Amino acid sequence: MEMEAFIRVMVSLLVSGALLVWGWRILNWVWLKPKSMEKWLRQQGLAGNSYRFLSGDIKEMFSMIRQARSKPMPLSDDIGPYVSPFLHQTVNKYGKNSFTWFGPRPRVTVLDPEDIKEVFNKFNDFPKPDLNPLLSLLLPGLVSLNGDEWAKHRKIINPAFHQDKLKNMLSAFYESCIEIISEWEKMVSVEGSSEVDVWPYIVNLTGDAISRAAFGSSYEQGTRIFQLLEEQAGLAVQGMLLDYIPGWRFLPTKANKRMKLINKDIKDSLREMTNRRVNEIKGGKGGNGDLLGILVESNNREVEEHGMGMSIEEVVEECKLFYFAGQETTSGLLVWTMILLARFPDWQTKARDEVFQVFGDNKPDFDGLNRLKIVSPFLALLVSLYAIRKAI
Repeated sequence: MEMEAFIRVMVSLLVSGALLVWGWRILNWVWLKPKSMEKWLRQQGLAGNSYRFLSGDIKEMFSMIRQARSKPMPLSDDIGPYVSPFLHQTVNKYGKNSFTWFGPRPRVTVLDPEDIKEVFNKFNDFPKPDLNPLLSLLLPGLVSLNGDEWAKHRKIINPAFHQDKLKNMLSAFYESCIEIISEWEKMVSVEGSSEVDVWPYIVNLTGDAISRAAFGSSYEQGTRIFQLLEEQAGLAVQGMLLDYIPGWRFLPTKANKRMKLINKDIKDSLREMTNRRVNEIKGGKGGNGDLLGILVESNNREVEEHGMGMSIEEVVEECKLFYFAGQETTSGLLVWTMILLARFPDWQTKARDEVFQVFGDNKPDFDGLNRLKIVSPFLALLVSLYAIRKAI
């Protein structure tokens, strides 16, 4: 009996101790650590809202987003209040260097140019943070790497952005543009005039252009991957609203299961295309001048010269990044360019006249694009690659 009583006492002590440890960790996570970090941030000269238990600024942040989205976007260059109303309010209230709360985690905003320059120059002191697990599904590869791994991937990927390689991608961009213009011409010829919501067309245009540039003849399969990524991005944004709750992403919710299924489908498709291209190149066929071929050839050279390169999985991740980083940013840039041209018709006329003067009725070529002064050749040719180049 004494032994049984002793065992019960020991079990009770162990359970009580475990509860105390977990209770302390939870208290530290939801209150003590955030308040300590807030005090430290203020000592560094940063300002922001006081930490609010567990949710931080999330409720106010998304309430302001919903309120802004419920109204038409004003036709103005000042898009900050519409695109990111809470951040806009925070900067106006607390200054260019401030902080906000995403749950119990603070996020520091740095807008002062000199401070930004210092952060970029001291990359060893300011390494990339660990990505939110949901974001890591969308932004793998170079975006999440640091140090030697980043340098290795950058070296292998860099040939894809050489000018001679970009020239070879011009025809892919041209084909994508011709298709969308033909669709608009048919709509106008039938109706005489037509009001068109250009956004879905531009989204399809950039997705198609990136698919052609990335996978060449396999671009139709690439387009399907892009559509899956778009769905995955929407689910990830929804999940991030609740991701500050411990373990939420591991729950078998409908959205979480769908994201895992999409991720597997995307990786399987990319892996199949990558393995096929590797075998083609080993068999003596060229890389076709698309991103996948360039990556495989560059990776093979790195392995031959230095004995180490990227694995098939890493090549797959970089292709996935190429898609996600380039598509929506490029779509937004194109639509905003169209808005500005509509607002300033005199510049629209100048740009159109210049294009006709340089090309006439001929197909655009790289040399002609370089002669454009008003219509930037970078906008004409590199718009689908600009965001990715900045990301890496």
